[in-house]
Amino acid sequence: MNQHLAVITGCSSGFGLLSTVELARQGWTVVATMRDLSRRGALDEAVSRAGVGERVSVRLLDAAAHSTHAAFVEQVLADYGRIDLLVNNAGFAMAGFVEDLSLDEYRRQFETNFFGMVSLTKAVLPTMRQHRSGRIVNISSIAGRTGTPAMSAYNASKFAMEGFTEALRLEMAPIGIFPIIIEPGSFETGIWYHKENVAAAAADPSSPNTVRSTHFRDYIQQSLQRADANDVARLIAHVASVPQPKLRYPIGTDAKLLLVLRLLLPWKAFESLVVKKMGLGL
Repeated sequence: MNQHLAVITGCSSGFGLLSTVELARQGWTVVATMRDLSRRGALDEAVSRAGVGERVSVRLLDAAAHSTHAAFVEQVLADYGRIDLLVNNAGFAMAGFVEDLSLDEYRRQFETNFFGMVSLTKAVLPTMRQHRSGRIVNISSIAGRTGTPAMSAYNASKFAMEGFTEALRLEMAPIGIFPIIIEPGSFETGIWYHKENVAAAAADPSSPNTVRSTHFRDYIQQSLQRADANDVARLIAHVASVPQPKLRYPIGTDAKLLLVLRLLLPWKAFESLVVKKMGLGL
């Protein structure tokens, strides 16, 4: 009951899986959640290999099933008595040019990436307020700071996450609760390889963006140099315990370079660079 307790969403792979292992190695008790427990195999193997099985509880939680979040938090509190850290990691990237994305696809993007994060955050705030301490780590993206062609739904959800977290930080930091934003660049997490996360109309040959969609896909799959996702897991563990965490933590060479370019270049120069680099000209 006296150990620090972390709840992490989206733990079947990527940052969620790796941060579960990293935090458990550092002595945290971790409730690792995912929406489909049949996909827990990779996490179970990683936990076993690290020898931290006694510190990890794998549980069902769908970030988009908002009505279940309060009961989930109540059960965690009944089992452990506290929640010291919430890592809102669950999310996906919906790819497609604006002309090809439907409103339902935008809504699906927001239900998980934004509203799921808000819902679970609100569910843990009362217990954190009671203890006047806690960390809420929201896994955003460099796409939450600058727009990316063919990723407007993802950009919008992450921009919304950043604005929400910034406001929440101003509200909660005075009472000892620290919301934190982590902004990865391109890391090897598997997020780009799910066909169901591509707009349906993007695969239609009649789309006005067929050629440009192909160029963008090739750029993402072949040109980006993805870093080791363990770096993000280690950063999550760091901000979970550092005495005075910052609001934002960009991570990855490409993320930091992009922020510098957006700061220093006039918009026209930045626009031309992106269009040329990603092969988006007509």
